[in-house]
Amino acid sequence: MLAARSPHGQAAVYPVVQTVQRDGICHEVLAPAPGLEPRRAREAQRLVLALAAELDVTGLLAVELFDTGRLLVNELAMRPHNSGHWTIEGAVTSQFEQHLRAVLDLPLGAPRAVAPQVVMANVFGGPDPGVYSRYLHVMAADPDVKIHLYGKQVRPGRKIGHVTVAGDPALGDQLRERAGRAARYLATGED
Repeated sequence: MLAARSPHGQAAVYPVVQTVQRDGICHEVLAPAPGLEPRRAREAQRLVLALAAELDVTGLLAVELFDTGRLLVNELAMRPHNSGHWTIEGAVTSQFEQHLRAVLDLPLGAPRAVAPQVVMANVFGGPDPGVYSRYLHVMAADPDVKIHLYGKQVRPGRKIGHVTVAGDPALGDQLRERAGRAARYLATGED
């Protein structure tokens, strides 16, 4: 969950997302979280807004929650977060713009998603440092995929970028496959 809060107390909360972890590392973010009941999503959003107010947050607050039958807070980060990178193309107002708006005490932007389903897949470095040369191939193969490479030195296992795909939730598995294929190709050169 991501929420933003300004010094004068205006707050905005993004849709609840699901992160897909492998070996303790975020590989995918699905926005909004598939299959989450609207009542439960509202409960999570209220909880995060209450936390932001209680902590007197100025700026962005990222909250990792576990749903164990009740919502448990696992981690807080008072900054833009990798789990919110989907907002760059997937939300009306990105987490970065929202953070600046909040810190500068400007009116907050709309946090809603621009499509019914947004999938972000992280790109990890592999043994081949040629990630940046494959950028054009991914753009040509799937022009709707949005690619962000961070300019970091490529090392195996290092998070060096992400890709985002947005569309119809009925195509959820297809959206995930497209994002995953683009991320894999960037990392390894294999489809």
